Amino acid sequence: MTCGCSRGKVVVRGSSSLWVARFRGLDEEVLRGVACVWWNVVGRLPNQPNEDQVTAELVESLFVWARRQGIYIEYQFVPFERTGDGSIVGSRFVDMAVIAEGYGRNIYLAYECKRLNVRGADGARRSQAGDYVGKNGMMRFIEGKYARYLPVGCMLGYVMDGDLPWAYTRIVDAMKARQGGLGLQGEPTAATPIGILRYFVTQHMRGDRWMEIRHALLPFVGGSERSAQEATANV
Repeated sequence: MTCGCSRGKVVVRGSSSLWVARFRGLDEEVLRGVACVWWNVVGRLPNQPNEDQVTAELVESLFVWARRQGIYIEYQFVPFERTGDGSIVGSRFVDMAVIAEGYGRNIYLAYECKRLNVRGADGARRSQAGDYVGKNGMMRFIEGKYARYLPVGCMLGYVMDGDLPWAYTRIVDAMKARQGGLGLQGEPTAATPIGILRYFVTQHMRGDRWMEIRHALLPFVGGSERSAQEATANV
């Protein structure tokens, strides 16, 4: 497998199935690390952090582990693109990215991160599934803003009240409501379970290109909420 550039495009050469297998393996390895450090991440954050606070803390917590595995993870990664005149420009921020070892900066596994099941000031729970699926979520992959020429992208959902089944159901409903725009192909399928994560995969058509999006939902329960849940679980 090799990569190069053609008229400003990243060109991934070699078997697409091998690239998909490599990205799947990277994602699974990264998520095993995420599962290991997750409660340490939660313990360092306030009860209602914003998305960037969670992602930055997660990347920081993964850094030493990742380097030992030969994995390079970057927070708010800016991929480069080569324009028609040959100059290099920075693209938009990717919340978290894993750069494939041994290849150029544009061969990366992108993670878009979103909060889910958020309590408003009025105490009402809002799923935020529309944001997860919409133009600043999954659609960034479909529109080519992230991983434009790559076959796999990833979503991380920070489930703020810890209710993973409800978050999953709302995401599936939101995807089905936007099925055409997402190029969604069939139903989500469960991936191999990893620790505390709810892990599933969706298939999409992005123009004439097939793409796989891998999803991991993480329960965020902070401070007194987590203590109460643990106490209940131990009764």
